[in-house]
Amino acid sequence: MNMEIPARSENESFVRVVVAAFVARIDPTLEELNEVKTAVSEAVTNCIIHAYDNTEEGVIRISVVLEGKKLCMEIEDRGKGIADIERAREPLYTEKPELERAGMGFSIMENFMDELYVESEPGKGTRVKMIRSFGKNAWDNH
Repeated sequence: MNMEIPARSENESFVRVVVAAFVARIDPTLEELNEVKTAVSEAVTNCIIHAYDNTEEGVIRISVVLEGKKLCMEIEDRGKGIADIERAREPLYTEKPELERAGMGFSIMENFMDELYVESEPGKGTRVKMIRSFGKNAWDNH
């Protein structure tokens, strides 16, 4: 599934619902579904607030792929980019301390996903890739 949305705060909840509906077909637990919704919400919110500075001028691209019980999501913007990705991924680090919950976006995504990759270039945008497997571990079948 691929979609593009305007970088507006009201679209964050829309993306949560669409991704949840897409993932629901593999019958995740309610907890797993809520974690996916939260992770995608954080990624989209980062685009709106940081990449485009709440200007509603940008576009966010979302790609979601299911391969069996494995989910791969990519959230991409063409905003201002991140100069220091490692620093941006530190818990509580933020360039916008005046905002509620500032500095926890990447930490939340990392906690709810199995893998998180961030690619960014100042002035060109950011791509966040998240991977999550659902269901039993391979050794649970023995």
